[in-house]
Amino acid sequence: MPVSPAMAEDLAAAVADLYESAEGVLIEKIRRALAEGLDSPAWVQLKLSAVGHLQTAIEQIIAALQLDATGAIHQAVAEAYERGAQAAVVELGALAPAVAAIPPGTQAVDRLAQALIDDTGPVYTRILRQSLDVYRDVIARAGAAPILGAQSRRQAAQSALDQFAKRGITGFVDRSGRAWDMRSYVEMATRSVVGRAAVEAHTDRLGAAGVDLVIVSQAPEQCPLCRPWERKVLARTGAPGKRSVQVEHATDDGRMVTVRVAGTLNEARSAGFQHPNCRHTVSAYLPGVSRIPAVQASRGTYEDTQRQRYYERQIRKWKRLADSGMDEATVRARQARVRAYQARVRELVAETGLPRKSHREQLTTAR
Repeated sequence: MPVSPAMAEDLAAAVADLYESAEGVLIEKIRRALAEGLDSPAWVQLKLSAVGHLQTAIEQIIAALQLDATGAIHQAVAEAYERGAQAAVVELGALAPAVAAIPPGTQAVDRLAQALIDDTGPVYTRILRQSLDVYRDVIARAGAAPILGAQSRRQAAQSALDQFAKRGITGFVDRSGRAWDMRSYVEMATRSVVGRAAVEAHTDRLGAAGVDLVIVSQAPEQCPLCRPWERKVLARTGAPGKRSVQVEHATDDGRMVTVRVAGTLNEARSAGFQHPNCRHTVSAYLPGVSRIPAVQASRGTYEDTQRQRYYERQIRKWKRLADSGMDEATVRARQARVRAYQARVRELVAETGLPRKSHREQLTTAR
């Protein structure tokens, strides 16, 4: 059974859902705190005096999130590793009894899980700081609005809160310098680790069975990073670079066959292959038995998939904005924007044949 980072995508989404749900709870808590007594002349003073209570409530949310996320991360990595190991057992068939006896990679699971927990550690500090900053910013803007005469206090509060709901908790930067919002950052980091766990377990089991060569699938809507490695044979070990190797036939003892190797698995990964959103799989290559997969027609282009991801982000953004609405008219208008972007997704899916991933359009908030 071929393996790819995508086989653990649902596990990464489940972890990221915890953070998105917490973000929704924070937005709702801030909205309620600001809306209470909004028409009172002493509103600014009351809200500023309540900062300490709000901070305590936010810290409680963060503590619960950290506890839940730590357990979910360990569970997700362990499940991904098990999926990768079982994929190798299924794939190797007759060799399965030999590799099935190998003990599970507890150390690998703990190492990968801890690395992810460390990477997401700064998230909690940023949640608290940005939430309190937004709360104070809303108070400052709404308090100044009646004096300036530019907009009512309610309108100013709504505008400032909208900016937070629209972008969420932000400011997370990956190793390449790209900025992410909290949910996207956590999902990206988790996908990377659980995908690596599945692939590591798979290749470890293949190695234990004496299989050193793997073959890369063709994936629809492939990205430029992965395209050079499609339908190529790679070595699990050895020096990088293209070469021809003489290896024994998988089922005919003593018979040697020539295999053209495009490089090593590590070499391909260093070039971007099997990145967190990768759809390519690798499977055992049995010399003289395995065949290079046929070229498959794509359902759309890589650019089409990126457009779909953009629409999904817009749907989630407008759902967050609808949740932060401080009056019914605002909520209805924003729900209309949600429906408009959902219509765009339906049109794109109909035009290209891309699968619709409705779960990526959902918020996991609870009001």
